Amino acid sequence: MKKLVIKGGKPLHGEVNISGSKNAAVGIIAATILADGVCTLENVPDVSDIKILLEALTYLGASYERKGDVVVIDTSGVNKYIADKEYIGKMRGSSYLMGALLGRFHKAQVYLPGGCNIGPRPIDQHLKGFNSLGASTSVEMGKVDITAENGIIGNNVYLDIVSVGATINIMLAACMAEGNTLIENCAMEPHVVDVANFLNTCGANIRGAGTNIIKIQGVKKLHGCIYSIIPDQIEAGTFMVAAAATHGEVTVRNVIPKHQEALTAKLEEMNIGVTEGPDWIKIYDKGRLKSTNIKTAPYPGFPTDMQPQIVTLLSTAEGESKVTEAIWNSRFSYTSELSRMGADIMIQDKTATVTGSKSLVGISMKAPDLRAGAAFVIAALAAKGTSTIYGTHYIDRGYDNFEGKLAALGAEIYREDAECEDI
Repeated sequence: MKKLVIKGGKPLHGEVNISGSKNAAVGIIAATILADGVCTLENVPDVSDIKILLEALTYLGASYERKGDVVVIDTSGVNKYIADKEYIGKMRGSSYLMGALLGRFHKAQVYLPGGCNIGPRPIDQHLKGFNSLGASTSVEMGKVDITAENGIIGNNVYLDIVSVGATINIMLAACMAEGNTLIENCAMEPHVVDVANFLNTCGANIRGAGTNIIKIQGVKKLHGCIYSIIPDQIEAGTFMVAAAATHGEVTVRNVIPKHQEALTAKLEEMNIGVTEGPDWIKIYDKGRLKSTNIKTAPYPGFPTDMQPQIVTLLSTAEGESKVTEAIWNSRFSYTSELSRMGADIMIQDKTATVTGSKSLVGISMKAPDLRAGAAFVIAALAAKGTSTIYGTHYIDRGYDNFEGKLAALGAEIYREDAECEDI
């Protein structure tokens, strides 16, 4: 078990290269199950969620080789439609094995996925989509059993709520269906588009990804391909907020600026300097931070995965801010630790009222989930004194060499062993 030790109060300066999107990569790696041939994926982040999913594919019969950020996957040997519970319970993205296995074998057995505890994550919209495509579904003892005895049949699917997971799963199941599929009220996130683009590169016929209506014309088979995964929108945003919180000057490279528009708009409202290039964003200090109001929303709205980081930043801004969480029910649990650091945060229902304090102080704390862990790192970087953060395994789920990249920007941060009694 490890812990991060951070001495705060140092502005970050320099350049940082953003890794590939974790959220896109888990969908694309699951999608390789559908390809008849070898898939070479570039810009794959080195995070624990990816490692777990690759091992899950190995259990199913696939093989892979990794060199740096390139992963070569051969799924020709996949001969199981039952995913091992050992892997599935460790990560949310494993749910994509449902759609991929259903698309390949017309049946799948997958245990309910794990991941961060940020509120209930029902799969009813996933199952609704599978049912619409001609599959029968049942959930017993934490296991989802899906069978399409007559094959996957294209159909119209209307999602009752916007769901990234359901949108991707239905795409995976439908891309080799008989006939056409129309998904309405679907998610428009960049990683949804990236999964669709990967499938199209493999020979699928998917149109409309990035809008709220996706049209899929079923094809007979998919082939292997070479594909480069998009940059990680949330990792980029995390470094942007870290630069702002430390009053530093950082150029974030290998990004798609359009994906950050909701965040950059709020940073500019807070009196933070933002300059953009074709594949980079520069964050620089302009003086005292100002308050603002934020409500999370599906893309292109403000991302829920940036909510803990922005609340941390607002806790050092001048005035009162309100942050409303409209996606998850339990995403403010981390704020009690920020309050111990000196932040003034009051929670009522799904809204946090944040009154800026002059400074935060370093403490020992335990990350409850991935994005809260990143927020704690930002708070520690901005705080006076030394902080210790436990639960680094959460951070490792979604950030590639996080402390190494921060140290290159001038942060005093290092990882060391943690005794069980320390936690």
